[in-house]
Amino acid sequence: MIAAWCWALLEPYLARNLLNRSIARPTRKQVLEEFARVWPAITATIGVQEPHAGTIRFKWLVRLPSDEMSPFLDDPDAWIAARFGGGKFKMNLHHGLHFVNTKNFKPAGAPRWAAAPALDLD
Repeated sequence: MIAAWCWALLEPYLARNLLNRSIARPTRKQVLEEFARVWPAITATIGVQEPHAGTIRFKWLVRLPSDEMSPFLDDPDAWIAARFGGGKFKMNLHHGLHFVNTKNFKPAGAPRWAAAPALDLD
């Protein structure tokens, strides 16, 4: 089972994938089969907005593979706050190297993310 908020981010990507395979009006079964096909390669990368040289940039903190996402998907604000504190966070979903969608979160609390190491994306 996947959280409804996350399904809303994934469904347009699934529909595009099916359209690219000439399935313009997929059945619910076809969409679910496409989900089962791509889900193992989905990742969620979470970063926090940080001030930098008079502007902002994102400090990427963690990349979650699909098989480790359940606690995050169940309550993303609480999951983020427990690990990194408060702030303005962004989650990017990817399927392999393909960008899928993004969502912002703003959990309350003291910003504890400053001490966390940045994720090496190279």
